[in-house]
Amino acid sequence: MKILSVVGARPQFVKLAPIAVALEGRAEHVIVHTGQHYDNLMSDAFFRDLNIAAPDVNLAIGSGKHGAQTGAMIAGLEPVFEEYAPDWVLAYGDTNSTLAAAVTATKLHLPLAHLEAGLRSFNRRMPEEHNRVLTDHASDLLLAPTAVAMTHLEKEGLAGRSVLVGDVMTDVLFATRDRVVVNGDIGIASLPTGEYLVATIHRPDNTDDPDRLRDIIETLGTLGAPVALLTHPRLRAFAAMHRIDLNQGGLHPIDPLPYPQLVAAVMGSAGVVTDSGGLQKEAFLLRIPVTTIRPETEWVETVELGWNVLANDVAMIADAVNRPTPSPTDLEPYGDGHAAERAVRAMIDFAF
Repeated sequence: MKILSVVGARPQFVKLAPIAVALEGRAEHVIVHTGQHYDNLMSDAFFRDLNIAAPDVNLAIGSGKHGAQTGAMIAGLEPVFEEYAPDWVLAYGDTNSTLAAAVTATKLHLPLAHLEAGLRSFNRRMPEEHNRVLTDHASDLLLAPTAVAMTHLEKEGLAGRSVLVGDVMTDVLFATRDRVVVNGDIGIASLPTGEYLVATIHRPDNTDDPDRLRDIIETLGTLGAPVALLTHPRLRAFAAMHRIDLNQGGLHPIDPLPYPQLVAAVMGSAGVVTDSGGLQKEAFLLRIPVTTIRPETEWVETVELGWNVLANDVAMIADAVNRPTPSPTDLEPYGDGHAAERAVRAMIDFAF
């Protein structure tokens, strides 16, 4: 059996790592990188640090507007799919790379599996919401991370091709966490362990409006604690465009971190402030309080269990960050760290 993975962005590289391990000795695995994230810290470093084999194909598409970027990916993926003729195309998550893989596989009548299927924010302003819904409805096999995701798929008439496998991000996070603990690398060397915050801002709703971005950055700089601000390329570009100082107040802007260092940084922090989907869940899994600057989250369990507070109103951020420590929980809504094995078994065992 031949399985072709299409990835292009940092969260997808993380999801790819446990899948690649689970496929070893069981199927031929072809990795195609669209180049959606293309600089070293957002791309190459993840492959190295997660011990993923170099991509078999790198389309090097780069950034661009949604339509142009997705169209270029489809054009680039079509001859690759024809050349490799995989038994499965495996799409990950909810990026433009995900949608491009889904459209190309569907047009070429290739079986399509979607990892992290069934997540819904119900916010149609988010490009990711369209990507994940369209990919789910195009897919032959839906690999869901949570019981809530399975419920969404059932309501959309997709239960017959859905399998609950758990969250592969949990697999790699737990393995990385254990290595960080063994190596004693918890924290950020330049900041006091247990006292700083980790922050990431990159979504268009938070970066593209200069007044909103300025308010968010000013608020982060006045939280009363050092803030390690991981400067995503989108944040750097819009801050420079609108002359917003990323060094103000308690902010400590640093480049995006390789995944093991990111996990170490979160483990050594007092809390996380983010608009990322992946990071809010990773913080929960590490039992670090997180504040999410969005009106909703796909990972509703993090909110229901008290470890995540939504603070889309900038005026709510400070109170959310300084809230009491959440109640401990032993619940595992995202699985036990063996999701990749279940996902691979589902593809191998699937009968058309």
